[in-house]
Amino acid sequence: MIGRWLGPWHEYGYAALRIVAAVLYLLHGTKKLVGFPAGPHTGDPLLVVAALIEIVTGILVAAGLFTREAAFLASGEMAVAYFTVHAPRSFWPIVSRGELPVLFCFIFLYVACRGAGPLSVDARFRRVDS
Repeated sequence: MIGRWLGPWHEYGYAALRIVAAVLYLLHGTKKLVGFPAGPHTGDPLLVVAALIEIVTGILVAAGLFTREAAFLASGEMAVAYFTVHAPRSFWPIVSRGELPVLFCFIFLYVACRGAGPLSVDARFRRVDS
């Protein structure tokens, strides 16, 4: 029953997941780089690189432009973040407070596998891998 009701909306649901995840990810980058929307920015060169990756890939994934490539890079960055920052505290994400990097990693891995979908810049310009 619910499948018949929600089924026609699956592309909109996927687009919402892709866009919302990308914007939230982007905001982590802006927080690190310029302190927006809240918090101090960082001077650590490694975190500046992470922030630039988060900003650029967040914009690209949200827009649906070069989506597979950007999402794959974002997924990899989150895997590195988990294993370098959170896993040394504890392998278990609930203990190491690493749930967010794990979720971002797998959401972006899914986006990289699926592509941008029809509600994207990639689809507008008919890129083969959208």
